[in-house]
Amino acid sequence: MKKCAMLITALITGGLLGCDSQQPNTMAEFAPGAPGDKPYWAYSGKTGIGTSYEAYQNGKYSDDANTGEVSKVWFSIAKGMVTETMFGLIHQAQIRDMQFIVTGNGFTVTESDHGQLTTHIDYLYKDATGRPLSLAYKIVTKDKQGRFTLEKHVFTDPDAQTLFVRAIINTELDGVEAYVNVNPYVNNNGLNDQAAVTAQGLVASEGDNYLTLQSQSGFSAASVGFTGTSDNLDELKSAQRIKQYYQSTGDKTGNVNWLAKLGKVEKSATFDLALSFAKSQKDSFAQGRETLDKGYQQVLDHYNGKGELIGWQDYLAELAPMQNMVSNTADNGKLLYTSALVLKAQEDKTHAGALIASLSNPWGDTVPAEQGHTGYKAVWVRDFYQVAMAFMAMGDTETALTAFEYLEKVQVTDKTPGNQGDTGWFLQKTHVDGELEWVGVQLDQTAMPIMLAWKLWQAGVLSDEKLVYWYGKMLKPAANFLVEGGVAKILWNDTKITPPATQQERWEEQNGFSPSTTAAIISGLITASDIATLAGDEAGAQRYLATARQYNAAVESLMFTTQGDLPGTATDGKYFLRIGQDKDPNSNTKLNDNNGRKGADKKHIIDGGFLELVRYGVRSADAPSIVATLPEYDDETIEENLRVKYSFKFTGDDNTYPGYRRYGNDGYGEDEKRGTNYAEGGQNTDGQRGRVWPFFTGERGHYDIAAALLDGQLDSKEQQAIKLTFVKGMEHFANEGLMLPEQVWDGVGKNPFGYELGEGTNSATPLAWTHAEYVKLVRSLTDKQVWDHYPVVEKHLH
Repeated sequence: MKKCAMLITALITGGLLGCDSQQPNTMAEFAPGAPGDKPYWAYSGKTGIGTSYEAYQNGKYSDDANTGEVSKVWFSIAKGMVTETMFGLIHQAQIRDMQFIVTGNGFTVTESDHGQLTTHIDYLYKDATGRPLSLAYKIVTKDKQGRFTLEKHVFTDPDAQTLFVRAIINTELDGVEAYVNVNPYVNNNGLNDQAAVTAQGLVASEGDNYLTLQSQSGFSAASVGFTGTSDNLDELKSAQRIKQYYQSTGDKTGNVNWLAKLGKVEKSATFDLALSFAKSQKDSFAQGRETLDKGYQQVLDHYNGKGELIGWQDYLAELAPMQNMVSNTADNGKLLYTSALVLKAQEDKTHAGALIASLSNPWGDTVPAEQGHTGYKAVWVRDFYQVAMAFMAMGDTETALTAFEYLEKVQVTDKTPGNQGDTGWFLQKTHVDGELEWVGVQLDQTAMPIMLAWKLWQAGVLSDEKLVYWYGKMLKPAANFLVEGGVAKILWNDTKITPPATQQERWEEQNGFSPSTTAAIISGLITASDIATLAGDEAGAQRYLATARQYNAAVESLMFTTQGDLPGTATDGKYFLRIGQDKDPNSNTKLNDNNGRKGADKKHIIDGGFLELVRYGVRSADAPSIVATLPEYDDETIEENLRVKYSFKFTGDDNTYPGYRRYGNDGYGEDEKRGTNYAEGGQNTDGQRGRVWPFFTGERGHYDIAAALLDGQLDSKEQQAIKLTFVKGMEHFANEGLMLPEQVWDGVGKNPFGYELGEGTNSATPLAWTHAEYVKLVRSLTDKQVWDHYPVVEKHLH
């Protein structure tokens, strides 16, 4: 008891315990129950993400006496709660979630009790029209029985490694108290942590990675434990109090948990919290103390960029084309501004230009977190290209250029760890620091860096001199691989690649001849030819152009069937295939099994990949093969498994909007038989179904722009029709926080999730590709020409 009394005294004098502190009934030294429950990631349907805006210093992020320390903290929000929060590299999660708990006479309500609460999210800083000006959030949660409201403000400190959370609780009841509960996942996993209550606050660690929590007003009491065994949550829920507090998890490690009493709520109470990160406990507490000492308003003003402080508002002000683009949105620019913020936020700050696919782990709440996991917080060159092109479209050429120069890190060379094969191609998926993760060869990912370079050059962002440098260093090896192919021999992969056949197409699942991949290969080679001419490499220029023409001449003979028998439709038998693994598009060969779906006859599987031929300029919008495929692609009478197009209606809008699945027989999504998440029962569970992806609405809209331009102009009536169909359709697919998802619910199969038709699922939100496609569609409509179009491709092929 003497040790416990000394501990309580230390907590009070050290500032952990607030003025209304009450000594816990019992304070034990070590929490039992290691390692705790099996850890899982959080729900992936984010309604908000955030980080501070940091300006480049000569194309890099660097600490500077004038600009301060670079903040490398990112957060996400789902179902009203703060979820995975990252520090260091953008994929390095440090917590699973943070929730507030309100207790009163006979009740305990946690933020995870979604059935008892209604939650709405909005932006703290908006212009007069309602467009977000920063990624600072206001989340208002109301108890359905009217006992209290909880309002949270969430943002980061641009000059510290700290997440700032303000919680405002209002109630008319007596005896109400507030708690905060955090599930640390230090160093990107949920199993190897230790935790303790200290005089300054709560701490969790793994090795030299430290996470701390402090409150401006101190904690009334605090405890640590192991999740599910000694976290005290069950007792707090049943008895509205905690009998047994724990000081430390001792030398045991596992899935740890923090629980702290914030204090009493007498009508209204405000609590300011700092969740901070560092490589030592001392530094982590110092980061949080620095933030709390500056106070809510100063930190928020800096984050927003008010006055002379540089923040998100300043970033938006630099995007010159945005104001003209607003008139071609249907929501007065709200989603456009959000997309600009979200795309910039999903860049790593250690490796400038490293653009990730999504700040989420797909179907995370059923994905174990026992080991480090990137999820979609990683680099795919294809997604990367879409985002870099969106940066150019909205006027951020600096990030687009920095991103292009980053690509050197993910190209296969003689120095790539473990490489024993040929070079020049780009890795399938990597960590932002270049660490290998997946090593399949996707030839569109080898073509797109060349295409991006050409666009940057045409825009005057890359000088002739710089382009010639990058041609020799990065682009020529890539173009040579598109011509020659070679052996990919790295990690598990030992495969001979013979272009234009690819080991994997853009969905990473099938090998063979793909319209979308081939469109990129041809475009990449023609732009490489143009660059080679600039570099004085006439032999290379002629070779690349000749190969592109050779591939182009074979497009229909390899990928366009004239004997199709797509079930459930009155097809004329003439359409592009999704992919074929042999050279006869009329054969009955089957595709590979994937994601629990048995491989089907290739002639039964269509997708929107053929539209990329038009987007890049490989085929005109009225090419017979393109026109012939549109009826099948847009047919909603095809049997459910093979059908691609779905139409959606949304509340308050009588119009219908088009949406598309990746392809027929797609298994990358929720199980329609069991109503479970993707891969919840194993990756190859039968019944899994890929849903509708909103960015295909943008791709289809881009085709309509190209088709309208066949007569040489996009008139105002056509422009308005595209805006009110495709742009507005994508806006409808955004959630309340204006995050665009990877997939939305299509209404097929069991739905225990309670998704509404057209609502984002738990796959991955926000998806950078979807936001990028929206930005590019709006820019295309504004310019009255397709943003991703390559006139040089059209020139050499038509």
